[in-house]
Amino acid sequence: MRIVFMGSPEFSVPSLEALANAYPIVGVVTQPDRGAGRGRKIRQSVVKVWSSEHALPIMQPRRIRNPEAIEQLKDWTPDLIVVAAFGQILPEEVLELPEWGCLNVHASLLPRWRGAAPIQASIFHGDTETGITIMKMDAGLDTGPVLTQCSTPIDPQETGGQLADRLSKIGAKLLIETIPSYLEGSIKPIEQDHTKTTYAPMLKKSDGALDFNLTAEELERQVRAYEPWPGSFFTWNGKRIVVRKAHAIPGTAGTPGMVTEVEELPVVSTSQGLLVLEILQPAGRKSMSGDSFIRGARGFLSTELYSRSRE
Repeated sequence: MRIVFMGSPEFSVPSLEALANAYPIVGVVTQPDRGAGRGRKIRQSVVKVWSSEHALPIMQPRRIRNPEAIEQLKDWTPDLIVVAAFGQILPEEVLELPEWGCLNVHASLLPRWRGAAPIQASIFHGDTETGITIMKMDAGLDTGPVLTQCSTPIDPQETGGQLADRLSKIGAKLLIETIPSYLEGSIKPIEQDHTKTTYAPMLKKSDGALDFNLTAEELERQVRAYEPWPGSFFTWNGKRIVVRKAHAIPGTAGTPGMVTEVEELPVVSTSQGLLVLEILQPAGRKSMSGDSFIRGARGFLSTELYSRSRE
């Protein structure tokens, strides 16, 4: 069984490692190196780093549909392609290349939260559980038939990063349990119920802007969902302040965006309740507690922070 693996972020690594311990990996496809940070320092995907350390052949096409990429895949002659957060849509020519098709490790209970950001969407929208779906890919966006699923509760304090880490390990375990039964034919793909579809589109950094016209509970979920990326933020004195941790409390409705203080911590009025800012990170500085921030941020208390809708 010759397997090609496609993936890029931290979420992908446990699945790649589990596969490499069980099957021959004849090639790894990951995103190209990209500049990151203020200095635009070139950064490799963690999948590339892991693959390099384990001497696996690597391909980094800008587009997987490029003829050169397709030819390389053909040269690898995979019997199966496994995808886990690769970041590109596969063309039909690639989907049809392996005898056993292409399997995807998707971080939701499909058909809920198809798309690029299912982990953040599940927290942001207040889901109490999520999970992993092993799906046989087709030409649509996460529309293929389901092979297996595994559910897990979402902890009320869990961040997007923490949930991604947990799901990556659940996904690797489920993948390795699924492949033998799939190859034996004892697992049959089951079509999704397309009437229950929800979508989680790709997030941009600007999506993290806090809108204080929402409720405090909604904003608390946003902060958890978008930690560590894309991060949730507001702008004060022309500078972006990232909110790393916050919680909602009941409170008298004030002007949304108005900053006051409760028990030495900054709080912001919302459309319903108050958002307590526990940990903040000003641009270019390290994270700090809310009380430390207000001690050094003269004039912050009694400020009215503009909501995203007013910017």
